[in-house]
Amino acid sequence: MNDQLFKSAMSKFTTGVTVITTKVDEKVHGMTANAFMSVSLEPKLILISVHEKASMNKYIKESGKFAVSILAEGQEDMSMYFAGQIKEEKNIDFVQFNEMPVLENSIVHLTCDVANAHIEGDHTLFIGAVTDIAVNESNPLALYNGKYQKVN
Repeated sequence: MNDQLFKSAMSKFTTGVTVITTKVDEKVHGMTANAFMSVSLEPKLILISVHEKASMNKYIKESGKFAVSILAEGQEDMSMYFAGQIKEEKNIDFVQFNEMPVLENSIVHLTCDVANAHIEGDHTLFIGAVTDIAVNESNPLALYNGKYQKVN
């Protein structure tokens, strides 16, 4: 099996889209991720997967905290920007939630302390202990086969 076949197969799993943010020395850093899942109800834990070579990896390790914004329909531009698909600099108006930067109008905001980190393959799996949650009613942004989709 080659890398392209693997990527193609994985793109057939419909996922939501998140932007992971953290803050180091008052500077906000963010990245788009669809590798996100809940892990445990008691304690409340989630998991994100970050490539070993991504600058976000070192920022999360340094800060020991991160936030997750689960994107809403219509936030494709935020997804593309934090995935590096939009190269021009944007002035992002983050809102503060539990002292962490999150994206306004997202359907969920989570803040987490890093509970654990595991290197697996070419990624670090960060286990986040959830410290706060806010939920907004809206339709989610979904990704299927490498394209944004609407969920009805």
